[in-house]
Amino acid sequence: MSAEEDWPRLPGAARKIIVAIDGPSGAGKSTIARHLARHFGLLNLETGAMYRAFALKALRAGMPLDESGRIEALAARTTIRLEPGEEHNRVLLDGEDVTALLRNQTVTDAASRVSVFPAIRAWMVQLQQQLGAAGGVVMEGRDIGTVVFPQAEVKIFLDAAPEVRGLRRYEQLGSKPEVQPAEVIRDLRERDERDRNRADSPLRPSADAVLVDSTGMTLEEAVRAAEAIVEARLAAMATT
Repeated sequence: MSAEEDWPRLPGAARKIIVAIDGPSGAGKSTIARHLARHFGLLNLETGAMYRAFALKALRAGMPLDESGRIEALAARTTIRLEPGEEHNRVLLDGEDVTALLRNQTVTDAASRVSVFPAIRAWMVQLQQQLGAAGGVVMEGRDIGTVVFPQAEVKIFLDAAPEVRGLRRYEQLGSKPEVQPAEVIRDLRERDERDRNRADSPLRPSADAVLVDSTGMTLEEAVRAAEAIVEARLAAMATT
């Protein structure tokens, strides 16, 4: 069922609701965003995929990821579009569908590095605001509720202990023998450090976000918790 077909379940202005999901890597944001989008008839726009697409372009160009000037010049020559789909967005990088290339660890790590530059974040924020301007979307990332859409009707900050997130990411990678869980957890901690301590838009919950700590939850329990938060907000909107 498409998002448009499901929209009549939402009354009036609720069809234009923005759901912002923030949190660190491996917290389950993408899975929960996809579920909420399907359940409530919203469009799922995974903003992290935009950073990974740009990082892929930088890697392909053999560009040093710590040279801000060259990275910013590359951004000026880059177009990124998301096309919502049933399960995943299609990610178009300069017109090329690179969706299948964005989930390996090298690209993920590169995305964390290029995202520390203020000019890159400002460029991405502008693109993300354009994508979600009409509302009716679920957007997940690191700073959706604090920077991209501070006016979002629903803000969820999804977190979990690093060890739990690291093991989840290890399982996502397919438990490959050449990759050890301790290595994945270490890489995740390093990414946390970069994300939480960058000068521009550091990872932190918005003051009005609802915190969901999924450390002791199953994925299904975390999904249901997020679903209940959106339902409560929709109910409140219906009475105002």
